[in-house]
Amino acid sequence: MTGSSASAHRETAANGHKVSSNGTEQKDRKVELGKKVTLLRGISIIIGTIIGAGIFISPKGILKHSGSVGVSLLVWIACGVLSLFGALSYAELGTCIKKSGGHYTYIMEAFGPQMAFIRLWADLIAIRPAGMAVISLAFGQYILEPLFMPCGIPPLAVKLATAIGLTSVMYLNSMSVTWTARIQIFLTVSKLLAIAIIIVPGMYQLFKGETRHFENAFDLSNVQLSGMPLAFYSGMYAYAGWFYLNFVTEEVNNPAKTVPLAICISMAIVTSCYVLTNVAYYTVMSAEELLASSAVAVTFAERLLGNFSIAVPVFVALSCYGSMNGCIFALSRMFYVASREGQLPEVLSMIHVRRHTPLAAVLIMYPMTMLQLLVGDIYSLLNFMSFLRWLFIGVVVLGLIYLRYTKPDLPRPFKIPSTEPCRSSWRLFQLTNNSTQALQHQHNQINADLFLLKLFYFILFLLICH
Repeated sequence: MTGSSASAHRETAANGHKVSSNGTEQKDRKVELGKKVTLLRGISIIIGTIIGAGIFISPKGILKHSGSVGVSLLVWIACGVLSLFGALSYAELGTCIKKSGGHYTYIMEAFGPQMAFIRLWADLIAIRPAGMAVISLAFGQYILEPLFMPCGIPPLAVKLATAIGLTSVMYLNSMSVTWTARIQIFLTVSKLLAIAIIIVPGMYQLFKGETRHFENAFDLSNVQLSGMPLAFYSGMYAYAGWFYLNFVTEEVNNPAKTVPLAICISMAIVTSCYVLTNVAYYTVMSAEELLASSAVAVTFAERLLGNFSIAVPVFVALSCYGSMNGCIFALSRMFYVASREGQLPEVLSMIHVRRHTPLAAVLIMYPMTMLQLLVGDIYSLLNFMSFLRWLFIGVVVLGLIYLRYTKPDLPRPFKIPSTEPCRSSWRLFQLTNNSTQALQHQHNQINADLFLLKLFYFILFLLICH
């Protein structure tokens, strides 16, 4: 091959064109993401992403800040309903704007590139790395639980296991879209089994009459309104993930039908599972015992399942791994779309010519998440990311209302009543507003590690923009 033909070969390959053996271009064909997400795979992505660390982390946070067993169950139901309304708003957006990218794409369409740019960088440097770190730390905690029971797990061991799990899920998403989706289906089944292992014996206990922990369930003596926003934060975190199918809309078969159907089926399954799981917890543990537990699901299993209890942390770890896998699969598409729009480096929009995976967009999350793992624990990271996450989701729902007036002729195969996005955006803005006051009330000490990390990200942001 001559120098000029080699140069031509490199140029055409870089642009995704098919080339012949001698380096000449055969056909101008762009390498694109395929439509490989069916209804079943769509449901598995949503359920697999929602059911992860949240149902095993959030019960303590909700109970602590709500003040009673009965109120905590009402918070779980309310968070499910609020998430459903938000999910229906996203279903409409996903059917009328058939582009991948989720929040970023919808803010771009509604409010333009400046607002989308702010959302993008909030995702890249704060929200998504912190969210991935929370799920990954829960994975590391539970995967090591059978090896150390009944002793405590060294924090360093947790972080090493977390790093290994994160590396493996990044590798999987880099290699194959098909295998990523297939493994996600398996992991979704595993996490539903984990939930079933808790719900079934819990319901058996309930039917046996084990209701003593539900006596005085609505005792309001310990309920403080100032803590309710943080209770909702914990609950909304457990439901977070209903929006991830919208990140891969371009890969969904018949999105006008598949997206809303997958969202509705998934939310019904998840809400039912969450409420029943918490009822099951309270058939075995009192409120005080649940708050004292370092791993609620493991404590439940030890008290009720005997020798079989060792399987529970393994299933919980698989549940968290499924959330990690679903998050990376969806988020990489958002960064891919942002790069295609010119708001991230061009390399992030490149697709592997053989594997058809957005390799660079997958790997960009790896160093960011590893940094978060080094400096934060689960609950500080949860508070760190939650404010920005729900603020921008409120902006997206507000964008749906705005698009109905600015682009009334936009095709809308699925449309919800106008009152629902208005209510959803108002509730989300109220949640973020009230939470700032609650966080100031409960955290007078600044977490120095997270402060330095934010400063580092800000400097990185300025350097890249420059």
